[in-house]
Amino acid sequence: MKHLSTNRHKSGSWLATAVSKLEADYQRSADTHLVFLELPGFPDIDFYFKDESTHPSGSLKHRLARSLFLYAICNGWINEHTTVVEASSGSTAVSEAYFAKLLGLSFVAVMPKSTSQDKIQAIEFYGGRCHYVDHPAEVYEASQEIAQETGGHFMDQFTFAERATDWRGNNNIAESIFRQMQHEKHPVPHWIVTGAGTGGTSATLGRYVRYEQHDTQICVVDPENSVFYDFWKGADAGICGELGSKVEGIGRPRVEPSFLKSVVDHMIKVPDAGSFAAMLTLSRLLNRKVGGSTGTNFWGVLELAKEMKSRGESGSIVTLICDSGDRYLNTYYNEEWLRTNGFLKAVKREEMNLIF
Repeated sequence: MKHLSTNRHKSGSWLATAVSKLEADYQRSADTHLVFLELPGFPDIDFYFKDESTHPSGSLKHRLARSLFLYAICNGWINEHTTVVEASSGSTAVSEAYFAKLLGLSFVAVMPKSTSQDKIQAIEFYGGRCHYVDHPAEVYEASQEIAQETGGHFMDQFTFAERATDWRGNNNIAESIFRQMQHEKHPVPHWIVTGAGTGGTSATLGRYVRYEQHDTQICVVDPENSVFYDFWKGADAGICGELGSKVEGIGRPRVEPSFLKSVVDHMIKVPDAGSFAAMLTLSRLLNRKVGGSTGTNFWGVLELAKEMKSRGESGSIVTLICDSGDRYLNTYYNEEWLRTNGFLKAVKREEMNLIF
């Protein structure tokens, strides 16, 4: 009996220390800037960008990773000896590697071979190990196998993203946006635009605006080769795509459990060339490089702004800067990569069309 009590004490001490470290990180990085942008072609519409790239691990996924670790630790799935395994195309893995290092845990990221070298280097910088698969759909089975082999825990962001985050408040991204918008000309956004990788962010945003009864609509932008848009339009939840998204961090070849179409008011399908063109255009407007998924967001923002303008509406639109473009210098910002992947001419054409 005494031995059992000692084990409990040791386990409890680690748990208390782990939760304390995660809470300390939360206090250091609880909020991010909301960047205002004026576009001359839309004098009655204000544009805002929630800059999630300033988190310690460099992306929107910092919030999710912290929530997933807290959720798994408090559920008793992770202890001081657990190897943490995640299926991720990049940013979530970088953020989870950051937190694994913070807690002294081993971390393995399972990802497609096409993942950018910049993200791979970031994962390895935090002590994580990368395991590669040929097709994005293979990440789930490979992650489960590695977790079983190591006696570890498969974090499974695609299942737990929507339930690990406290969507009613606790400084989640939705609460943060509305608090920062309080003193703006149009404090309640007409639209909030986000992409979907797990679906966790759109679920948090959609639930929050309903809970707080805000007159705000949620738009999810979906890149090529992703099935979320088709599912939202009425396709069966079992729909699967043969290819993976070229826009890292968003889009999936299957409908993920965390994607809740019932809280999404509108969806826009975005061509890959459009995502990269919008990324480059926004980078010039902000005088800083943003990632590809931010370009997807901006494409959707502009489509919604054009519709608002045509109807004579005024208001505000909020979207996210998901991560920095510095992670994609060898891909999206590299003309040779764009040319090799057949995007260069289309991107230049779309850039010309994005004149406001």
